[in-house]
Amino acid sequence: MSALRHDLYCDEIIGRTDALRAAINGADLGATVPTCPDWTLRDLAVHVGGAHRWVGEIVRTRATEAVPHEAVPEFRPEGDDPAVLDAWLADGAARTVESLRAAGPDRKVWSWGWERSTGFWARRMAHETIVHQADAALTAKTDYEVAPELAADTIEEWLEIVAFVQAAGHKEAAELTGTGRSIHLHATDVPGAEWLIEFGEDGFAWRRAHEKATVALRGPLTDLMLVFNRRLPADSDRVEVLGDAELLDFWLERAAFG
Repeated sequence: MSALRHDLYCDEIIGRTDALRAAINGADLGATVPTCPDWTLRDLAVHVGGAHRWVGEIVRTRATEAVPHEAVPEFRPEGDDPAVLDAWLADGAARTVESLRAAGPDRKVWSWGWERSTGFWARRMAHETIVHQADAALTAKTDYEVAPELAADTIEEWLEIVAFVQAAGHKEAAELTGTGRSIHLHATDVPGAEWLIEFGEDGFAWRRAHEKATVALRGPLTDLMLVFNRRLPADSDRVEVLGDAELLDFWLERAAFG
């Protein structure tokens, strides 16, 4: 599937970081994030900001191998002042996007993934921030919206990530097999936003399609994306599950990153 424009990903990193900052402004930074229960709201913000700065250093230096976190300038904010955290988040996103825009999408740099380019990192950081802004919004109980093309691309990038880690031998993702089983994702509010995931003997394949499947997940595109990224439960009244719900649960439990 075709990725979106490099500039759009760069814009989204800034826009989603601003939205995350707004969500946590005035919130209890010690609150547990329900969708990432090992983290507080502050931990979530530090994770996102650290990821931005790490990628910014990879792009800025045109790194050809992994950059250790301790080599990244200001990888963590100083102290516990919420204002310092807010400024650190804004500055990190801005610097990373500046480096990504200057590099363009086609520069060769190290990545952990299937594509070693600055374009890979622009897309990855856009979706990293989209999903974690959802975590912040759910915790702080603020509004959350994603443009349809970005919500769809978030789903597709996640499918690519799960396929990549499965091929690399990830224990849980390796279990996503089983000939004759399939999952259909059907967005009810965006024409053509449908996916068919088909399990095989050695893994799974996916494509855009409207076809009958073992189980179907139906609902607004943003909600499909949130369920697929395990940010909204599959039994939420915002979506509908038709068919073998256990197969959808099987996928959600095993579709893992890293």
